[in-house]
Amino acid sequence: MKILVLAGGLSPERNVSLSSGALVCQALRDRGHQAALMDMFFGLDGAASGENLYAAPIPDSFKRISRQAPDLEEVRSRRAGDSGSFLGDGVLETCRRADVVFLALHGACGEDGRIQAALDLAGVPYTGSGYLGSAIAMDKDLTKRLVAGKVKTPQWETVTVTEENIEELTARIKPPVVVKPIASGSSIGVHIAKRKDTLRQALEEIANLGGRTIIEEYIKGREIQVAVLGDQALPSIEIIPKEGFYNYANKYQPGASHEVCPAHISAAWEKALGAAALTVFQTIGLSVYARADFIVTPEGTPYFLEINTLPGMTPTSLVPQEAAAAGISYASLCETIIQKSLEARKEGL
Repeated sequence: MKILVLAGGLSPERNVSLSSGALVCQALRDRGHQAALMDMFFGLDGAASGENLYAAPIPDSFKRISRQAPDLEEVRSRRAGDSGSFLGDGVLETCRRADVVFLALHGACGEDGRIQAALDLAGVPYTGSGYLGSAIAMDKDLTKRLVAGKVKTPQWETVTVTEENIEELTARIKPPVVVKPIASGSSIGVHIAKRKDTLRQALEEIANLGGRTIIEEYIKGREIQVAVLGDQALPSIEIIPKEGFYNYANKYQPGASHEVCPAHISAAWEKALGAAALTVFQTIGLSVYARADFIVTPEGTPYFLEINTLPGMTPTSLVPQEAAAAGISYASLCETIIQKSLEARKEGL
């Protein structure tokens, strides 16, 4: 099969995406597929073209993730021309020549439904959920509104943070709270504010990221995540960061967190988490695969936080670990995602 792996893009999560894409591409090549890796933002700019793209080596630099999110202005400066497009030269044309596009994108323009809609209009099959479910899941506020009556989720309010209202918000909001951008991933911009001074710092950073923000009730408990593959919940995985919480650095630096899969929980807890993950998945219209994040209280109550429609596929990513616990190898997981995605596209999902 001829498979184009689309990664990178102009997102704070581009480095994570490139790492995911590099590993997916290599795994598919090892299985005998014609697989190529393309950066969605740069396209054919500086890359091989045509069939040469499928024989091009995968840069080792893509497989490593720095501790800091990329400087997107510096990324912009490296692309030739001054086009305002999020798609690089030749991206859609190259997608059309593939049998399927494996979306290894994360964050803006990757998980928010826009590239899915573009590929739908171009008649190109791709992996993961369709444009509508992707757009809903990217909006944490909308997702919580849709599922709040079906699963437990921490109390929250949505605000737009500006330089003018930071003082008022700091005075009104009572810590501890979790402060997070409405549409972001990899815990970029997420803060646990336990004091007024840390709350103010969080709001100041959020204002620079765009402003639309969720202020969420802080629930003390265990961080447990559950992947859904098709119509099945995979074994849960518990995240135990060595320092702080499961932020960007702790997610992607080997050894920064201790991960236990399957999580050491009772069968009843496992069943409840799997059922909650499937409920969210189905309620907002997702397909193929996703990963739901929960906080579980000491009493065993799961609180849904968010769901990721294109979860990471890096060496430290959680979905491959959960799949392995279910007896599914990394390469088999990639092929299963492709197979289920092709079925979903045929069904109009």
